[in-house]
Amino acid sequence: MSGFIQALGNAWRRNDSLVCVGLDPEIERFPRHLAEQGSPIFQFNKAVIDATADLVCAYKPQFAHYAAYEAEDQLERTIEYVHKTYPEVPVILDSKRGDVGNTAERYAIEAFERYGADAVTVNPYLGGDSLEPYLKRSDKGVIILCRTSNPGARDLQDLNVDGRPLYQVVAELAAQRWNSRGNCLLVVGATYPQELAQVRSIVGNMPLLVPGVGAQGGDVAQAVSRGQTADGTGLIISSSRGILYASQGSDFASAARAATEKLRTEINLSRARG
Repeated sequence: MSGFIQALGNAWRRNDSLVCVGLDPEIERFPRHLAEQGSPIFQFNKAVIDATADLVCAYKPQFAHYAAYEAEDQLERTIEYVHKTYPEVPVILDSKRGDVGNTAERYAIEAFERYGADAVTVNPYLGGDSLEPYLKRSDKGVIILCRTSNPGARDLQDLNVDGRPLYQVVAELAAQRWNSRGNCLLVVGATYPQELAQVRSIVGNMPLLVPGVGAQGGDVAQAVSRGQTADGTGLIISSSRGILYASQGSDFASAARAATEKLRTEINLSRARG
């Protein structure tokens, strides 16, 4: 079992939570007093993290939301802050990298050494060798895109491959080939509950990162019932905008806590308890 998988399991139990807060900053939506400060993204993230750390199983900063503001330094500070202040909560860098050879090695260094992430999202469509630079770091989590939450997912992920949709082939490869070090996870959107159930049947107890609840309209109860493992875990259910911008006033942090607690309660009402 990888260090990330173990940390995730501990967080599921400690905080009785499958909730992941996506740290996707949009300065235009920050309270005015905060947007005008130095390092506003870090200050916003810090407040949200301090308000929610006892309610979550992970945090997930999305790389583009930092790079667009030339705020990579604030991404580094955010991850460092979680590790120093709440070391029991793992951090997923959502960068969806996908490349080959030496470039993939550099992206792995970026995720795990520069930013210090505990796990990273990756695109598998260049094949297994493009994943190996991440997978060989057996203490880290490698979260592979499988069935994404967007409406256009069907354009490619449902393509027929020897009688099966492509996303099921990806799930099988992850379970049978790529997970030899026990550090693979898959991304499967809450917006596709039937497909979520199918992926769960293929991969057994492999953890699944499930975006698409909240602003994207995924049904929480369906996602939990279709995707949970026998012990009521196995899921990292991610919400970003619905938590971060529950209020755009000075009470944004307490509103984020209330939204996180509400989501955790909604999830837990649907969980099996093995």
